[in-house]
Amino acid sequence: MTVRPENRISGTVDEAEVARFSALAAQWWDPTGKFKPLHKFNPVRLGYIKEQVCARFGRDPRAPGAFVGLRLLDIGCGGGLLCEPMARLGAEVVGADASATNIEVARIHAAASGLEVDYRATTAEALAEAGESFDVILNMEVVEHVADVPLYLAACAKMVRPGGLMIVATINRTPKAYALAIVGAEMVLRWLPRGTHSYEKLVTPGELERPLTAAGLNVLDRTGVSYHPLADEWRRSRDLDVNYMVAFGRPR
Repeated sequence: MTVRPENRISGTVDEAEVARFSALAAQWWDPTGKFKPLHKFNPVRLGYIKEQVCARFGRDPRAPGAFVGLRLLDIGCGGGLLCEPMARLGAEVVGADASATNIEVARIHAAASGLEVDYRATTAEALAEAGESFDVILNMEVVEHVADVPLYLAACAKMVRPGGLMIVATINRTPKAYALAIVGAEMVLRWLPRGTHSYEKLVTPGELERPLTAAGLNVLDRTGVSYHPLADEWRRSRDLDVNYMVAFGRPR
């Protein structure tokens, strides 16, 4: 597969991963298409984001504008599945992705939805080097696709403001995750295109937390996420062996 010239962004970007997701970009907003698993996953991660942000900043989760006044970055935003709900809650949203194709899809959809989102085809390192800072950074299903996890996380952590929050969602590197997230989801059930995840690139909680705590962030919360087939939905759980989310805060 050819990597488009605009996607040749150096640093922690894995160009093969960018090319893979760029090829699927037109399907981002199809709830029955290749990104159906993310659409299914969205309610549980949106609930967790809202809970953690409101707790961190003393907001009322029932308020329609609960995120007003907060500057938020969704790094690796893809087609904008999280950016748009964040904008609806009142946040000033920057959506960044290494794929210019994804960004164009996201821009078109946001415009059609009447939402203002600052979409940029760029990287975490470039944003950090430019001195960007945010109250909230969403780092969802990205770390398992980058070329250098510690370097990438250090760049993200640099942008978290004092008192700010970063939420990371990823997949653990365990035999159980291999069986369920790769063999089960990609090879048997075909929820995801084969090759979406590489076992060696999955990230353990320790590998996630060490560089972020070294960068001055504290772990605020951890939760597992498990699929319940009878209800056909994702729910939070105590099991971090496969999908999990961690909330980090920078001291005020």
